Amino acid sequence: MIYVNFRGWYNFLMKTTRLEAFSDGVIAIFITVMVLAFKIPEGDDIAALGPTLPLFLAYVLSFVYLAIYWNNHHHLMQVTDHVDGRILWANMHLLFWLSLVPFATAWMAQTHFAMIPTALYGVILLLAALGYSFLVMAITAHGDANHLLRKAIGRDYKGKISLVIYVLAVALTGVHQWISLSLYALVAIIWLVPDRRIERVLGH
Repeated sequence: MIYVNFRGWYNFLMKTTRLEAFSDGVIAIFITVMVLAFKIPEGDDIAALGPTLPLFLAYVLSFVYLAIYWNNHHHLMQVTDHVDGRILWANMHLLFWLSLVPFATAWMAQTHFAMIPTALYGVILLLAALGYSFLVMAITAHGDANHLLRKAIGRDYKGKISLVIYVLAVALTGVHQWISLSLYALVAIIWLVPDRRIERVLGH
């Protein structure tokens, strides 16, 4: 159902199916773009794979991040009954920052994890995390329809800790890039641990 209010804004009330399907397709495209960045080795031995190692390492890290966002987005939709215009735009905001992950991944790998590309990669991860937080806030602000998410998220210490680690990692790129990369990997590991908050709420 779509209606126009007196201020001329469009408000949307719709099921989450279309939003979830669109987001799934877009994230799949991001992963495909990262794969296309690989070039076929010129040789036919193991040594020929050497030049692709930085890109492979960066690809693995970025693939894990995109997989985490896909999984968490799916969980959000499980406890979201309806979406409105604010939620749609918050979702597009998240996808915008995720769309920059393939670019940052390729630049970081091609420069062998130089300081500026590694810092930019962290900034994009930070902004994507903020985008995810904005999406959660937009959903929980929708009213009683999405009350399960408010109950599941709670104070969201996990998300807040991740933001702090991202800021620290970006700041430490000036010290050594591998410290920052280790912190990026740490956040990924934190989110790889199964998050049972939403499942517990759905179970009840």
